[in-house]
Amino acid sequence: MKKILLLAICLMFLSCENFLDNVNYTKQDDNSFPLTVDEANQLVVGVYNTLNEEISSYDNSAFFFYELASDERFGGGGTDNFNWQAISKLLNYGPDLFNGYWSNRYQGIFRTNVAFEKFDKIPWENDKQKNTAYGEIHFFRGYFYFTLVQFFENIPLILESLSGNSPQASMDEVYAQAAFDLKKAIELLPGDPYNSVEKGRVTRWAAQSIMARMFLFYTGFYNKNELPVAGGGTITKTQIVSWLEDCIANSGHDLVSDYRNLWPYTNQYTVEHYFYTQGKGLKWEGESNKEVVFATKCANGSGFRNGLCLAFTLRRPHGETLFPFPFTRGYGAGPVSPVLVNQWRQLEPTDIRRSASIFHADEYPGQYQWGGDNQAEETGYWQKKYMGIASKTSNGTYQHSYNVPMYGLSVSSATSTGAFTQDLIHIRFADVLLMHSELTGTKDGINRVRSRAGLDPIDVYSLSALKQERRFELCFENTRFNDIRRWGDAEALLEGQIGIPVKTTNLDSKITHQIGFGARYRATRGFWPIPQSQIRLSGNLLKQNEGWGTPEVEFTGL
Repeated sequence: MKKILLLAICLMFLSCENFLDNVNYTKQDDNSFPLTVDEANQLVVGVYNTLNEEISSYDNSAFFFYELASDERFGGGGTDNFNWQAISKLLNYGPDLFNGYWSNRYQGIFRTNVAFEKFDKIPWENDKQKNTAYGEIHFFRGYFYFTLVQFFENIPLILESLSGNSPQASMDEVYAQAAFDLKKAIELLPGDPYNSVEKGRVTRWAAQSIMARMFLFYTGFYNKNELPVAGGGTITKTQIVSWLEDCIANSGHDLVSDYRNLWPYTNQYTVEHYFYTQGKGLKWEGESNKEVVFATKCANGSGFRNGLCLAFTLRRPHGETLFPFPFTRGYGAGPVSPVLVNQWRQLEPTDIRRSASIFHADEYPGQYQWGGDNQAEETGYWQKKYMGIASKTSNGTYQHSYNVPMYGLSVSSATSTGAFTQDLIHIRFADVLLMHSELTGTKDGINRVRSRAGLDPIDVYSLSALKQERRFELCFENTRFNDIRRWGDAEALLEGQIGIPVKTTNLDSKITHQIGFGARYRATRGFWPIPQSQIRLSGNLLKQNEGWGTPEVEFTGL
């Protein structure tokens, strides 16, 4: 990594409900900025902005990469989307496939380091205001480092805004720093109920939940018992459980009443026009509902989007007027594996979450077009959680997005960026309950989640029951790939994709691999390549990860 220079701070903030706006704060003098509490808040919002920059383009997003790499989705897209198809097979395509994500995360870390260096000069009005600002910055630096080390493993650890050419730190050092920052966030952020905090702000409850997720991955994947903390000490399972119990008891978060009301297809402008939701009394709980613990907030109509919804929405030819309502037109990434659907149907035949999460082409006779726009690796199964969602007027006139009537967008703006502004949820309260069950070996959290789905309770906790509940409850929400890694199940499950029937351009085919899914997982352990441009900029101080950097791991096509 080249020497990082402390530049004049240029912040562009997004319109994100209550606390983000569209003002550009540019060319602040670094010697004086920030001096006031308002300017410090601008700096904090610039850190939040890193999340939006990550998902405005799906090719920068770990959520997107992990979904394609899991055993339950394929790369898909068009026949020329070699990068997506490579990711789904743990192969490479080009020298810098993940440079956008690497750069985004280090930009966020740079912003947090600047904030730490400037905050001592701020005339804070009271301790709560100061502690909240510091807590937010600690949260994000911890979150950025956790997600980076989980993705690449071997990364530089940079704790100052002015940094020289930094070598890769040990995995334990990075996890220890992430644990230190998240622990500080838990200690500093107020224990107020989530609904008393400005929408979009991180909370103590988010910090506790991300800490639990990191603990489960670190201890599971590396076969450890405790999580190290920078400066000394460790975090134990007992401590994690106490934090989760604090979140469950005091955060104000809860499960929404109906699983289907978590997703935008139940919005008021779509729900009675969609055959699946018609007449069922469903109503979208909206963004920032009580189940959302941590999410990337998007900007309705302001020019900033959730690019993952665009990527995951199914393809159809330009000019085609027949298509499966309420889903709009997108790029067709991530077709769903029929193995998931068939096993779900067998294991939980009455589970409403299956049809709430997945639809099939056969539901749309005469409307669904197989092979549309050169769709690759098509199974006919698609997820519903992150899609472009259309709406209709009371007289049945089609609108490309529910954002048109809901937020007063023009039709033209809703045909592109404005159609894909759903918040990206990183952790829900259901996940908190399931993590608590896993860590305590108890059934209560599992049964609370199952009850909402209309399922009978389990009598005794088991890891297999926990795995199944996480698989179904949290499908397509960026948990599956790292869950099967930490449980030691990834190699076999990924290899099991070989031979699954698919269609490419409506021609019968099957999932194949030029090397083998299991072989690639053994070689990489699920970590991704360091961008070649970063290795070059470092003067080869950075070293490539195992399993990458050789010609045979370059994707050669379907």
